[in-house]
Amino acid sequence: MLATLSAVTAAVLLGGTTSGYTVDAEGRFAPPAAFIPSAAVTYDQSYVPAAASIRVRQHTSAGGATTIDLRITGVRPRHSFGASVHQRPCGTLPADSGPRYQNQPGVAADNEVRLDFTTDAQGRGAARDQHTWGFRRDEAASVVIQDRPGDGANRVACFTVPFGWVTG
Repeated sequence: MLATLSAVTAAVLLGGTTSGYTVDAEGRFAPPAAFIPSAAVTYDQSYVPAAASIRVRQHTSAGGATTIDLRITGVRPRHSFGASVHQRPCGTLPADSGPRYQNQPGVAADNEVRLDFTTDAQGRGAARDQHTWGFRRDEAASVVIQDRPGDGANRVACFTVPFGWVTG
């Protein structure tokens, strides 16, 4: 875990430029009670087995436009998952990550980061979402993986990500 945190910290500190910044975070899933804790937590190993991997990359331009890329490997093959950015870090329970991040709280249209994906025969998946807005400080903290796309799905895994924010 220390190597992962160091790599994430370096990406955050070195990613900022006058053209924006990039946050690049990687993790391997582990159960919440694992002997070696992980920023990537699996709540249901039938969907996201321990040791599956995830990478989330955020690029925010100087004007605030944000792109989020997700790459995942080692999860249930040929399956459609839901994924979105949530307000709090992952915890022991699936609900610990809180509600979805919304650019304008309470407004539905194009207001959330949705990263739904379908895996291939090897359990690899990818998603990208782009918005003209960026995150607010301390209000986006994780990516939650659900057993299917859409509202009302079960949270099966979570990855705490040190998302950057728009200043000003």
